[in-house]
Amino acid sequence: MKQPIIWPIAIIVAFITTPLFAKQAPDVQLAKVYAQQQPVHRYLVSEKYDGVRAIWDGKHLKTRKGNIIHAPFWFTAVLPNRWLDGELWAGYNNFAFVSSLIRRKVPDHENWLQVQYLVFDAPDDKQSFENRYQSYRKLIDELPSMHVKAVEQLQFNNKLELDAFYQSVLARGGEGVMLHEKHAMHSNGRTARILKYKPKFDAEAVVIAHLPGKGKYEGMMGAIKVRMPSGVTFNIGTGFSDMQRQAPPPIGSTITFQYQGKTKYGKPRFASFLRIRESLQ
Repeated sequence: MKQPIIWPIAIIVAFITTPLFAKQAPDVQLAKVYAQQQPVHRYLVSEKYDGVRAIWDGKHLKTRKGNIIHAPFWFTAVLPNRWLDGELWAGYNNFAFVSSLIRRKVPDHENWLQVQYLVFDAPDDKQSFENRYQSYRKLIDELPSMHVKAVEQLQFNNKLELDAFYQSVLARGGEGVMLHEKHAMHSNGRTARILKYKPKFDAEAVVIAHLPGKGKYEGMMGAIKVRMPSGVTFNIGTGFSDMQRQAPPPIGSTITFQYQGKTKYGKPRFASFLRIRESLQ
């Protein structure tokens, strides 16, 4: 007679407490900032679209943190059974519109008609980016769809040519450009093989409130609410040291912050605290 299998308690507990469909963040590459010193001819260059990062794993569309994006069936039905990386994009200055769409559990079919899936990579650890681009461009060009497109990759010989393209992107409302090393293999995490080149702006605003911190910032300031001269109000939660969180910029003081473009509602994107503006009095 066979003896019954006795499973260790730890394994049983782990099995019971682990969700059957645990969220798993996909392997994605994250870019570093272009330092304007790299030899341009080593890169393929594309426009940087201000959409929502979306990874297609062959079955599901996910955010870069692994959350399922509940897109309509017709939107994903045409996608191939292979890994794709790209942006959900609905035109310039429409980041907030797309962001609100992907948070819905039940897709809004009419609004999804405005969204495109712009693919900029098809991760494969056996191919260089240059070869991956040729592969995913051919694959996507053959799809029976108008809402899935391959992001065009261009090559420039020098910084002057790169900057001319960069300025043309900004002139039409674009966010900037991406430089992807041609011979780079795909790797997970932040890498210098991919660079983002986009403008940063400085502006000033008046502090109108302190918002409490959460998690590791509990008991400290988590963010400040500010008002710009235009009347636009928004929160800034990054750029502060722990000391500044314990003694935040006083309400009524004017601060300088850095940002990367604005939404169509005039709110700065990716605002980060720089300093308190010194009084001239």
